[in-house]
Amino acid sequence: MKSKHISIRVEQCLALAKASNCPRRKFGALLLDPRRNVVLMDGYNGGPRGGGALCGGDTCLRDTLQITSGTRMEIGCHHAEMNVICNCAASGVPTQGAWLVVTGEPCLMCAKLLHHAGISRVIVVGGGYAGENGLDYLRQHGVEVQTVAGPQDPRLAEHLTATP
Repeated sequence: MKSKHISIRVEQCLALAKASNCPRRKFGALLLDPRRNVVLMDGYNGGPRGGGALCGGDTCLRDTLQITSGTRMEIGCHHAEMNVICNCAASGVPTQGAWLVVTGEPCLMCAKLLHHAGISRVIVVGGGYAGENGLDYLRQHGVEVQTVAGPQDPRLAEHLTATP
């Protein structure tokens, strides 16, 4: 796939992330067929389908329970990567050999899911939300990882300006 096409898919993925209702982080993910340069499926992070706008219905469980970002991944929104794979499964869309564009580093749980779904390359929008990730897991298990430039995590920018 040409770099100009990847750039366009990154822009689409960033726009898709805006659909998330999560008050903490907004992630988007696109599953691509690299041979045909088409989007197979998309997803963004959010509450359970039909279960309210947020992971706790009308509230963010991570905020309510005061859970630190990057920890206790079983609590909170469904991740964008998870939604892409579930949407594929529900729609009968094959994932073997596909590429995934995601607006931040996948957590370890999502990295395992991507690997076992047969995703062959993960394109991570660099400068996205920082935190625990699964990039090492992906690399160790033969999934190509590519980082492309993207907007900076706003929490990091706030931290840098607040430091004396």
